[in-house]
Amino acid sequence: APSGEGKLRRLEKLGFFLLLVHKGSAERYWEIDALRGVAIVMMVTYHLVFDLVLFGHYQGSATTGPWRVFARITAVLFISLVGVSLAISHARRNQGDGGWGLYKKYLARGLKLIGWGMLITLASWMFMGKVVIIFGILHLIGTVTVLAYPFLSLRWVNLPIGVALIALGMHLNQLPVSYPWLLLLGLRPRWLLQLDYFPLLPWFGVALVGIFIGQQLYPAGARRFKLPMWSSQPGVKQLVWLGNRSLAIYLIHQPVLFAVLNAISALQQR
Repeated sequence: APSGEGKLRRLEKLGFFLLLVHKGSAERYWEIDALRGVAIVMMVTYHLVFDLVLFGHYQGSATTGPWRVFARITAVLFISLVGVSLAISHARRNQGDGGWGLYKKYLARGLKLIGWGMLITLASWMFMGKVVIIFGILHLIGTVTVLAYPFLSLRWVNLPIGVALIALGMHLNQLPVSYPWLLLLGLRPRWLLQLDYFPLLPWFGVALVGIFIGQQLYPAGARRFKLPMWSSQPGVKQLVWLGNRSLAIYLIHQPVLFAVLNAISALQQR
């Protein structure tokens, strides 16, 4: 029915506006969406392991050893892809628009992502008590989207700046401090427990390295290398689908995992 189609189109527009799904476009590169899909699978896998430990179903540690390395690789993949995508979008949009007109698009997108991050902060405060997520990965990606604009014109300079920020962040993360005021920069007191913590240092540096990679592999927003069209291949197609809905999956996967594990725990207690 026409009314049903109209409702569907309005829902799609709302999804695009809220960044819950990307617009389908021939200009999208399937390999980037597929890699983002891989990162989504890795993230859900890690959080499943973390939750299994939390609920007592897995006797091990999800925050040390191999699982910690796995989590870091996942985060590096996610955040570097943010940089790659920013480089591509800037190269394309800057050909017809620039200055404040272009920056407003990044500002709006970044503020929406920060808004989603604040929703996560509120949910963590309501359901997890003292373990409040203050500056998680959504806060980071939103802030990176807002702050990265001046760096999108620097080209190769982003590599040494990014590496320097990563090194500085790794140093700051190890400093013992007793105050939480510079939490966003990577100075965290040991008493402040954070389950999802991605400060600007070193992670803004990872995004800058991603911008450098994007500018090298997709100059002027166009792929500089040949790649078969595998986006419809089994497995790849599903990864592309996941990558196109990464924010929505991020928002819903933990409530789903918690609900399932709570149900399993309740059944075991009967």
